[in-house]
Amino acid sequence: MTYHPKSDFMTVMIERGFLADCTDYQGLDEALNAGVVPAYIGFDATARSLHVGSLIQIMMLRWLQKTGGKPLTLMGGGTTKVGDPSFRADERPLLDDAAIQANIDGIQQVFAAYVDYNDTPTGALMLNNDEWLSDLKYIPFLRDIGRYFSVNRMLSFESVKSRLDREQSLSFLEFNYMILQAYDFLELNRRYGCLLQMGGSDQWGNIVNGIDLTRRVIDTEVFGLTSPLLTTADGRKMGKSADGAIWLNAEMCSPYQFWQFWRNTMDADVGRFLKLYTELPIEECERLGALAGSEINDAKIILANEVTTLLHGAEAAQAAEATSREVFEKGGVGDDLPTVTLTAADIGDGIANTALFVKAGLSPSGKEAKRLFASGGASINDEVVKEPRLMTPDEFAGDLKLSAGKKRHALVKIAG
Repeated sequence: MTYHPKSDFMTVMIERGFLADCTDYQGLDEALNAGVVPAYIGFDATARSLHVGSLIQIMMLRWLQKTGGKPLTLMGGGTTKVGDPSFRADERPLLDDAAIQANIDGIQQVFAAYVDYNDTPTGALMLNNDEWLSDLKYIPFLRDIGRYFSVNRMLSFESVKSRLDREQSLSFLEFNYMILQAYDFLELNRRYGCLLQMGGSDQWGNIVNGIDLTRRVIDTEVFGLTSPLLTTADGRKMGKSADGAIWLNAEMCSPYQFWQFWRNTMDADVGRFLKLYTELPIEECERLGALAGSEINDAKIILANEVTTLLHGAEAAQAAEATSREVFEKGGVGDDLPTVTLTAADIGDGIANTALFVKAGLSPSGKEAKRLFASGGASINDEVVKEPRLMTPDEFAGDLKLSAGKKRHALVKIAG
C-alpha cells in the first residue's frame, strides 16, 4: 500500500491491517475528510448469532464511528430469503420469516457493545433490508433495475465462476442475490446518503455491482472497501475452533469460552490480532506481538482480556482470566467453566463416560470421545480416562471436572 491517507479512518484501516482493497482510495479519503460519511455492512440472518469471523467487520464499523463516520448496520431480513452464493459449494437452506426474525433478534444484541445508536450525526442506525426488498414488484424491478445488469459480467465474478467451474448447481434464486445486494446500496444512498459499503474481500463483486448501479440509476458516486479474508497461522478459517464456530452471543459461547479462544491464539497471530481486534496503540501491538518464549503468553492474556472486554465487559474478562488461572495454574475447577447440569433421570442406573464428554461439548460424538480416551487426552477430576465405561450414580456425589487435552475443560453438575 503506497497511498498515504489524510483521513483518520483510512489511516486506521491501512495501519491496523483492515484494508484489502478499495474502489477509489483518494476519492473515499477526500469524502471522509469533507464531512460525516455514512457507511454500511450487511449481515445476513442465517444463524442466531454472528461468529468471530464477522468481528473484523464489526470493528471496522466501530472505527468508522470513532473517527467521525456514521455506521449503518444492515440486517439482511430480505436477502436471507435468497441466500448469498458467494464461494459456497451448495445452496443455503431457506428459512421462514419467523426463523429469520429470531436470528435478527439474536444478532442485534452484539452491535450495541461496539457502536453507539443515537440521534447525533455520527449515531449508528440499525436497518433491515426487508423493509424495501419484500415490497418490490417483480416486473417493475426487472424493468427498472435488472436492465442494468449484464449476465455475462455476473458470470465472470469469481464467487459465481468458482461454483460453475466445479459444475455445482447455482439456482436462479441465488443468482439474484447480487442484484438485491446492489439494490441495497442504491436504496441506502437514497434514504440515508450512504457513501460507502464495506465487507470481506469475497464481497468485492457484490460491492462493485452496487457502486455501478448507484452511478447508473441516480448518477451518484459511492465507494467500496474490503477487508482481507483472515485465516490463522495454521491455515484455519478465522472464527472456527476444534469445537466449531466461536459465536459472539454469550448464550451460544460463554465469555470464558470466548476468552479462552483468544488466549489460545497461535504465537504468529498475536501482533496481527491485537491490531485488528483491540484498540491498543499500534506500537504496543507490535511490541507485544514480538515477544517470544513464555512472554508471548502474557501478550495472549492481554489480547483475550481486551477482546472480551469489548464484547462482554471488563468483569466478564476478569472472571474468565481468574477461572483460567485457577484451572491451568492451580489445578482447580474455577467458577466460570462451561457447565452441563444432569438430573438423576439423566444418569439413571449409570451413564457412559463418553456420553459425558459429548454432553459437555468436549467431543462431537461418542466415537470421537473414544479416540480421545485412547490418545490419553481425556481426564475426569484430573485423572486420565483410559477407556470407555459406565459411570455409576454414586460417582456423581460432587461436581466433575472434565478435561480434553490441556486447554479445554467443562464441569458436570447434578441438579438439586
